[in-house]
Amino acid sequence: MGGRGGCGVFDRGIVSEENLALLRRRGGQYLVGTPRSKLREFERELLAEDWLAVRADVEVKLVAAAVGEETYILCLSTARKEKERAIRSRFSARMEKALAALQKRVAAGQLRDRNKIERHLGAIQARHPQVADLYELRASDQDGKLAVEWHMRPERRTWQQVREGAYLLRTNLASSNPEQLWKSYIQLTEAEATFRALKSELNVRPIFHQLEHRTKAHVLVAFLGYTLWVTLKHLLKGSGSKLSPMQALATASTLHSADIVLPTTDGH
Repeated sequence: MGGRGGCGVFDRGIVSEENLALLRRRGGQYLVGTPRSKLREFERELLAEDWLAVRADVEVKLVAAAVGEETYILCLSTARKEKERAIRSRFSARMEKALAALQKRVAAGQLRDRNKIERHLGAIQARHPQVADLYELRASDQDGKLAVEWHMRPERRTWQQVREGAYLLRTNLASSNPEQLWKSYIQLTEAEATFRALKSELNVRPIFHQLEHRTKAHVLVAFLGYTLWVTLKHLLKGSGSKLSPMQALATASTLHSADIVLPTTDGH
């Protein structure tokens, strides 16, 4: 993947600066996902309107890096935006419920130690890391009476809303076509779907074989199983059926055959 003439496509979970530097030294090309913390550097581009629609729910744009020869591709997905917004709302509601409960306990005089209150606040933040940075929390002393105060940081919430649905790709390929780069990267989802089908629907989970010929046999079985799975999927699609391969197999499993032997009057 990293040699001359090849292009490595990786998600952000397995990429490091050391690995990318190694690929560059070997003359390799890459197209990789980038940690979301990097999005802050492209806030202006994220807010601009010059997006290119590559699908009904996906828009992309090229942005130049401040240094180096890399190119970044900003991507914005409507489906991902809705999903991340729902997740944020759910975690925010949970955190606010916990804060309200603590606030009520302190107001009722059930917690009178400031250090304990602050430890409770820290525990609430630790349980909700997805949204903890959106809130300002503190234990205050109001006329000699302890209280819990909290409010949402408007600038943090605004940035959270702006970046929802956005992700960033990074490449050293000499290409000015963000649509083609995005399509190349999105092939990773097809590979991930293959592994999910093997492990779940086909139940061909990884097995740590000790002998080479057994490993090869396992790979062959997995390949044949997935080939049949894809064939069934295309047959269903071609026939106009809305069933998935899993649904079709479940339906087929309800069919039964039996041999019925009925003696005739002449004994045959």
